[in-house]
Amino acid sequence: MSTVVRATGDWLRSVVAGWNGFWFTPTDPATLSLIRICIGLMLLYTHLVWSLGLQEFFGADAWISSDSLSSEWAWRAAEQDRLGLYHWSLFQWVRSPVALWAIHIASLIIFLLLTLGLWSRAVAILAYLATLNYLHRATGALFGLDQINVMLAMYLMLGPCGARYSLDAVLRRRRNSVDLVNPRVNLLVKPSISANLAIRLIQIHMCVIYFYAGARKLLGSTWWDGTAMWASVGNLEYQTVDLTWLADWPMFGAFLTHLTVWFEISYFALVWPKLTRPIVLALAVLMHLGIAFCMGMITFGLVMLIGNLAFVAPAIVRGCFARNSTAN
Repeated sequence: MSTVVRATGDWLRSVVAGWNGFWFTPTDPATLSLIRICIGLMLLYTHLVWSLGLQEFFGADAWISSDSLSSEWAWRAAEQDRLGLYHWSLFQWVRSPVALWAIHIASLIIFLLLTLGLWSRAVAILAYLATLNYLHRATGALFGLDQINVMLAMYLMLGPCGARYSLDAVLRRRRNSVDLVNPRVNLLVKPSISANLAIRLIQIHMCVIYFYAGARKLLGSTWWDGTAMWASVGNLEYQTVDLTWLADWPMFGAFLTHLTVWFEISYFALVWPKLTRPIVLALAVLMHLGIAFCMGMITFGLVMLIGNLAFVAPAIVRGCFARNSTAN
């Protein structure tokens, strides 16, 4: 009996040690900093595009009126009260075009500062709130891109996303260069628990997204009979590259259909082991570049790849930046 108790205790201790190691092992913020640059550029671009129809989407006389949006929020609150959902947007109360443009320009400046990595910790919070501000107002024009944008912006708040490859890092080096005793010590970027926590949350969120995407596909008959891929590439509304030749290769189309479902369903299990991770990430690159350049959804394909960067080791990121700086 004592052997069983001791073995059980050892197992529980190993579980706790594994849990703590997974979440609370300090890690280099290089990967998180790279994600900051990429998602900062994506936020800047996607919100800059809103400038083309700012009044139509967010103004006092927008296509979706403030009254209609308030009614929608009230309905959602009544239906989902148990989830504690809360919707807000500054644009809901803005009536002046000048104020609207002022908020918009301020948001673009915030996204630019996030990309450059200036005052990163504070700007990351502002970027998340600014992204929500747009997302909650333009509810009739939201797609997966907007949801991934706000998800990644949220997790950037948790870690030192400006520790590397940022103006903050440049300013830190300049401030510490006056240390004549041991200047290199001050220039080191220390591993961070919060950086690891932010990366782990992105990783798990990506696993959830893929699993539910694959599980949802299983409800459609075309994903079972292998015709879903043809239905996608044969849709002229999304077609940017002519793939109608797939009609002559039905078995290949069926293979791509089932491969897509298999990839999304198995992603959460196969992306963690070091042996299978490169294969999974390579498939992710192929799939999302295909979505980007064959179906016209470039921003969505790229933002999903930004999310997959969370599975790239910080040492690889540092090595890439080091090679680029050496080449230059």
